[in-house]
Amino acid sequence: MKTLRLFLLLLSVALLTQCSSGKKALEHGDYYTAVIKSVNRLRQNPKHKKSKETLELAYPYALKHFEDEASRLLLSNDKFKYCEALEQFDKINQMYEDIRRAPGALVVIPNPKEYYGKVGELTQLAALERYNAGMDALSRNTRLDAKEAYYYFKEAQEYVSDFRDVQSKIDEALYKATLKVVVEQIPVPMAYALSSDFFQDQVESYLHDNYYRNQFVHFYTNGESINENDVDQYMRLAFDDFVVGQTFTSQKSEVLSRDSVIVGQVTLEDGTVLDAYNTVTATFNTWHKETVSQGLLRMEIFDANSNATLRHEKFDGRFVWVSDWGNYNGDERALSSEQLAVCNQSEAMPPPPQALFIEF
Repeated sequence: MKTLRLFLLLLSVALLTQCSSGKKALEHGDYYTAVIKSVNRLRQNPKHKKSKETLELAYPYALKHFEDEASRLLLSNDKFKYCEALEQFDKINQMYEDIRRAPGALVVIPNPKEYYGKVGELTQLAALERYNAGMDALSRNTRLDAKEAYYYFKEAQEYVSDFRDVQSKIDEALYKATLKVVVEQIPVPMAYALSSDFFQDQVESYLHDNYYRNQFVHFYTNGESINENDVDQYMRLAFDDFVVGQTFTSQKSEVLSRDSVIVGQVTLEDGTVLDAYNTVTATFNTWHKETVSQGLLRMEIFDANSNATLRHEKFDGRFVWVSDWGNYNGDERALSSEQLAVCNQSEAMPPPPQALFIEF
């Protein structure tokens, strides 16, 4: 019962807050929010008195505010006056749509105003405004300005999808705004050519997977053509040093013993047979072979025009292939199960150099 009372109390508070929210917006001079919230409330409860009062007061103020602001903008020299005026008329049309969908609100405002005809005219002008801004930015012929132009053209297309040649301008601006980086082929000795191709593929895959979200950076890799004059940067990868298949072998011997091992049986005078215990020993020999492949990869990024180094880093790689085997002399019971498993292993041959190159 206590939980139910608490729930009803919280529900009442929520409803009271919702009921008064439109009025609070009105008191703060936010006429548009007051209209929208009071209309939403009247959609739920067409007879809600406070919301009717709020709507009746707020709507004329909101309408006048948007009309006055639109008129001011259309008479101004603002760079994007048509876009901004369009936003004012959109707000008026939004109030119109909301009131029409709420019978309780239509009782209060039976003839809400709309400007759909004005919107159609301004949409073309707004598209032209953004298009012209894009052309102006594109004419400045820098990558950052081209990026700005790209967004202007995209906005023009959002106003009018087939406006003039806007799609080709979007493509042109995107190309000029994109940092174009050529990734040069990694030089390695012919013996590792096949593995080098695999490694090159991994580098290219990494670059594309990690940078595809950034539309303003494109890595040109093996097989992709680009006009040399359009290149912004070169990424050069090279191995400063590497070794494949360097082998190190070590051997170790140790004497193992285990106490209280049954080594036979003893028969007493009375015929009783007892187990005989003693210490057993064995010499355990092990060999450990490591085949090491390692190298140092250098990455340098150069400016295509000045050939100045923009970034220089080195990355090391190392792969160790291991083989363990062994044998013993003596009583195998002196060995643990793990040691016996080593004795069952024989010396293994390392993978071919191509595979070792790939691994490191």
